[in-house]
Amino acid sequence: MVTIGKKLKELRKAEKLTQTQLAETLHLSRVNYTRYETDASRPDYETLILICDFYKISLDELFGRTYGY
Repeated sequence: MVTIGKKLKELRKAEKLTQTQLAETLHLSRVNYTRYETDASRPDYETLILICDFYKISLDELFGRTYGY
């Protein structure tokens, strides 16, 4: 099972961004963003939406949800 932190890290690396660059783009502190990637804390709903909008993905995709279709 892929954690949200691992998924965030995969997405960021695929875009060739540093944690600092992404945090600045999302108007977050780098420390808070790092906590999300390490699963030390979870982003709030507003931040989750910002992340999904940035990557142009759904919340389901971010959380690795599938429906077996």
